[in-house]
Amino acid sequence: MELHAVPDLPEIRPGDDIATLVADRATLEPGDVLTVASTIVSKAEGRTANLEDYPVSGRAKEIASRIEDVAGEEKDPRFAQAVLEESTELLIDCPFLLTETRFGHICVNAGIDRSNVPDHDILLLPRKPAESAERIREGLAARGHEDVAVIVTDTCGRPFRHGQRGVALGWAGMPASRDWRGEVDRDGHELGVTVQSVVDELSSAANLVTGEAADGTPAVVVRDWEFGNLEGSDELFRDVEDDLVRQALREWRFES
Repeated sequence: MELHAVPDLPEIRPGDDIATLVADRATLEPGDVLTVASTIVSKAEGRTANLEDYPVSGRAKEIASRIEDVAGEEKDPRFAQAVLEESTELLIDCPFLLTETRFGHICVNAGIDRSNVPDHDILLLPRKPAESAERIREGLAARGHEDVAVIVTDTCGRPFRHGQRGVALGWAGMPASRDWRGEVDRDGHELGVTVQSVVDELSSAANLVTGEAADGTPAVVVRDWEFGNLEGSDELFRDVEDDLVRQALREWRFES
């Protein structure tokens, strides 16, 4: 497998066509996977905002005040309000905000970013990353680059581990995972639970190339990777009924 960053992408502005910008700078082949950082997708879709755009509710004031007391530093209730408006569920409200976004991704602060946003205060995640990925894929096909899968990626932390890694928010042109259940290992034991999250693994691999901070390489072409003959699935985000961790968090409250 090879991974190559798409070079010389400009600062993305609202209305920019990511498919065209990538097609003009990258050599794409059938079977390639294009990973695109959610930051530039959000910028192209005009998902920037200013904190003054968020009238503060009592709930946001309460959250900001409580986190401020624990952290010992001032917290802006307008940011808490933005997180609430981008979320369908608040799983942890102190000492940080862990939320479910409107498309099912669970992350800190609803994935709202405050870095690399030159003209606004904050950058929101794409509204519907799967639809964003499909639009980019269709745009590439219209420019002669057919059979290229697209993954919209982000970085987030993991429970029980330090550091962040790349994850998939939306994808098009490929399944999210490949299902090893029913296959056998080298000793002949049948696998009963192994489902491999391929879009997350490719997102993490691409993040090694895109880097962080000021690297400025938000799109990566993955080549010579094959899904194989296994069954695929588009299930990635756990249903609440099957998510024991989320159920436990609903019963938990932080005590300082």
